[in-house]
Amino acid sequence: MGDLLLIRHGETEWSASGQHTSRTDLPLTQRGEEQAKSLVPLLAGRTIARVLTSPLHRAVRTAELAGLTAAVREPDLHEWDYGAYEGVTTAGIHRTRPDWYLWTDGVPPGPDGHPGESAADVGLRADRVLARVSSALGPGGGDVVLVAHAHVLRVLAARRLGLPPEDGRLFRLETGTVSRLSTEHGRPVVAEWNAGA
Repeated sequence: MGDLLLIRHGETEWSASGQHTSRTDLPLTQRGEEQAKSLVPLLAGRTIARVLTSPLHRAVRTAELAGLTAAVREPDLHEWDYGAYEGVTTAGIHRTRPDWYLWTDGVPPGPDGHPGESAADVGLRADRVLARVSSALGPGGGDVVLVAHAHVLRVLAARRLGLPPEDGRLFRLETGTVSRLSTEHGRPVVAEWNAGA
């Protein structure tokens, strides 16, 4: 059985400043590009059966720089839609909503047809991705690499482990890292988290 490798894209200006970044398609910073290149040795020697990436530039570029040239763009790996909180920091949100917590409170609708998402909404997308890659992870398959964003990957990790989507809050994920979900006695486990950080 193969492992599920989760790669968070390299640093962007907004990830460095703590701004919620979903649909805003920012490039990697120089540090983000260096982070992506540093993933190459972490992936060396692995039997990779499939690579999916978010369609956003920061994820696609991370995959390219990490040597994952056969990546297929997967819309369900798009980051959590932050609605009206796109580009806003958590500290900025707390000025008007001191007790706000993304994982339980979600986000208010934003402009231009971006309604925002709840953890459950992101969980449905994560479940679809897991269903699409399950055969590649099975006997005779290999590793599957998903290159995407912090919150969607955290939800995906929770769902792979059989946890509810909101339990993605338990997994902090740094930029430009590889995390590995494997199996032990036929059950999913976290084998490695934030490698390369």
